[in-house]
Parts: sequence; structure tokens; C-alpha cells
Amino acid sequence: MISDWQLVVGLEVHAQLLTRSKIFCGCPTAFGGEPNTHVCPVCLGMPGVLPALNRQVVEFAVRAGLALGCSIQEKSVFARKNYFYPDLPKGYQVSQYELPICLGGGVEFTLDGADRRVRLTRIHMEEDAGKNLHGVSADGSSGVDLNRAGVPLIEIVSEPDIRSIDEAVEVLKALRAVLMYLGVNDGNLEEGSFRCDANVSVMPVGSTVLGTRCELKNMNSFRFLRQAIEYEVKRQVEILEGGGKIVQETRLFDPQRGETRSMRSKEEAHDYRYFPEPDLPPVRVPAAWVEEIRRSLPELPRARAARYQRDLSLSAYDAGVLTADRETAEFFDATLAARGGGAEAAKRVANLLNGEVARLANESALAPSSWKLTPAALGGVVRLADQGVIGGPGVRQVIEELFRDGGDPEAVVAARGLAQVSDESAVEAAADAVLAASPAEVERYRAGNQKLIGFLVGQVMKAMKGKGNPAVVNAVLKRKLEGGR
Repeated sequence: MISDWQLVVGLEVHAQLLTRSKIFCGCPTAFGGEPNTHVCPVCLGMPGVLPALNRQVVEFAVRAGLALGCSIQEKSVFARKNYFYPDLPKGYQVSQYELPICLGGGVEFTLDGADRRVRLTRIHMEEDAGKNLHGVSADGSSGVDLNRAGVPLIEIVSEPDIRSIDEAVEVLKALRAVLMYLGVNDGNLEEGSFRCDANVSVMPVGSTVLGTRCELKNMNSFRFLRQAIEYEVKRQVEILEGGGKIVQETRLFDPQRGETRSMRSKEEAHDYRYFPEPDLPPVRVPAAWVEEIRRSLPELPRARAARYQRDLSLSAYDAGVLTADRETAEFFDATLAARGGGAEAAKRVANLLNGEVARLANESALAPSSWKLTPAALGGVVRLADQGVIGGPGVRQVIEELFRDGGDPEAVVAARGLAQVSDESAVEAAADAVLAASPAEVERYRAGNQKLIGFLVGQVMKAMKGKGNPAVVNAVLKRKLEGGR
């Protein structure tokens, strides 16, 4: 029974750094391009070439380490990680092993309303490998694209602290958000610039002895991570309950079949025959530079969400959704600045951003930087709603047009005739007609069924083609129903 076993997970996250050039040469890091066009003798591993470390790679690694509470090492060393694979032109990968740039730290996240923390072992810098392409020619043969070879990465390695699949997914989401806020990674899962390996094992409930782990490689979606761990737990439990033993190995997840399969046996790390990279000197990070980088760090998502809850009285849900993406959070701040006001205005802006605007953004697959809707325009929509100029249907229509075409909210309201009718004489005329046509409902309301006010309001709004001011409609109907004129 799976309930008799405890899941244990540690993550190894590979994040491509947002530098313009590769880690040891001047070739571009841009995604795509014809195969083997973003290459030079250095990233092709030609004999006699010498690498030169990209300073911004070190800066970005330090930024990530500081944001995650790591200890930044004054001295770190690159090493050669030796293994043979077709996409590795040199026959080794330049990485860090015994002396990485960052040690310790942790990833903080919230699950089921509780704040949690998973410890980190280290963060180290390394170069990416190339990419094998299968079935690329008419005869079905494979090829190797080395455009990605030498692209700078940081690898973030966690301790085996994760005890559920939900925790694993939330840790990965929290880590992605931090790196995107820092501007060191774009969080693009589909292009593989943010991907993870998961070390998965199980142990009997109540035990403190970790089981044999299997490494699940290169998962580039939260859904695949969840599915891969679910399958792997069942596989391992079935083996153990059948009297077998888990073999330490590297496994790949097949999303089509929803299963993991063996890629290669994996012994301990010393199989890679690490030794210091002779062509690169030790990396020195002066304390003064670390402090300069620390001062440049932005407000991180959890701190921002806490501020929204504390200062603007937003719910944990609203604050979490707004701060999941830095651009959205900045759009919210700018909109609130344009609108003015405190907690009440903040709630209305949050509702629109998390509701109608989020829907339009998802449908168009556009990030806030590409929206034609501006913070000033959204602030103007909120102001018009607060003034009673437009109601709910009008708000949705104005936002939809501003999102699609841009412009001024007042001009859109005027051009499309979306202004609410607040004139009592016009509302009374519609209310009188509805009450005359609904004698049974009027009688039941006056007999004590006051819930019928909702039906009657709806009928008046329908008669006024949605343009009646709901507050005025309610007031007029109640006055007439309760004997006033």
C-alpha cells in the first residue's frame, strides 16, 4: 500500500541565465536559429582554445544566492565533469563541484495556508550541453545542434526535504518566481530555459533511513513533474513490496505514456572523475561586490505578497496571484498609483487584474509588457466604476476594448454609449412597468419574501438594457415596494 510509504524528493533545477553571450565565449544565447550557427571554436570544443568567464554569469549567480539566503563563497572553482554524450563536444562539461559559488540557503513557499521551507545544498555555475535532434533528415538519421552548448546555467540543488508531490510542485513554482523577479531567468519551461531533475525515493512511514533514489531527468512542466513523481512512487513501492530492491539509476519521463523508463545506471558522483578546470583560475567574489549586488535586489514575491496583505488588506489568494509574476505586480502598483486610494481601491484593482484582465491575457498569451491596456487606463476604468458612470457589464466591455485597441476609457464609454443611467425619473419609469407586469412577485415580496428583490432588479436592468445604475434601481424598487412613491 502506498499509504505505508513516505515519499522523499530532492530537486536539481537548471536555470539558464539571461546573459546575451555564453559563459566562456561571445556567442549569442538566443533561443532558436539554424542548428550550429550560434557557435565558435570555444563552444565547439576545438583543440587549443581557451575559455574566458562571463562576469555577468557570476553576478547573476550571486543575485540568486543572496535572494535564496545562501552563503556566497569568496572563492569558488570550476571543474571538469567527464562523461561521453553526443551533445557534449569536449567530452566533459565545465561545472562546479567541491567549491561552488553558493552554499546553503532555502526556498520558502506556502502550501495549504502554511509557510514552509526546503533547504538548499548549493548553487553552482555551469555550461549547458547541446541538443540531440532525431529524425531530422529524409533517411531518419539523427543530428546534434550545438547552439545551446556553452549557454550559462546555474544549478540549484535542494536537500531531500520534500515529502509530497504538492510540495515539489510548489517549491519549483516559488523558485521560478524568485529567479524571474531577479531578472536572471525567464522561467520559460517550453524552451527548456527552466527545467528540473527530481531525485525520488520512498521509505517506510516512520523511518528516518532514506531509500535508494532514482533521478528523473529534464522535466520542463509542473504537470510533467507531478505525473513523473506519481508514476515513480508507484513503481518503487511495487518493487519493494514484491521483495525487490531499487536500483539507483537515471530515468526519463515519457509524457505520452505517462511513465518513467530507465536511461542509464547511475553510481556516485565520483564516476564523473571531477578535477579542477586547468584553463580557468578560481573565481574570486569580493565582499564589497556582494554587498553592492545585495543592495540592488528587488522586493521578492513573498515579501511583496506580505506587504499587499498588511498594507492593502488584500487576501492571501489575491496577493499570491498578483505577485506570482513581477510584471503583473508592477502593473498593479502602477494602476493603484494612477487610481489613488487605499485598501478599497486596491481590492477593486486586484479583482479586475485577477479576473477580466487575466482572462484576456490568457486568451491572447500576452505578458503585461505587451498589453495595450495601460495602468493609467485601468485606473481610469476603476474611477468611472466608483463614480457610478459604468456598472459591471460596462466595465467588462471597456476593459475588453482597451485591452484589444488601447485608448482612453472615458472616450470608449462615450463612443459605445456605456454610461449607466442614474436619473431617477428614467429608472422609475422602468420600475413602474416591471412592477405592473409582475403582480404576483410584488405580492409575495410584500408578504415577506424579500429575496424577490433580486428578480425585480434583474427585470428592471433588462428593461434598461443593462444601463441602469444598480444602486439607484435597488433604491427605487424598495421605495415603491414598501409603499413610497
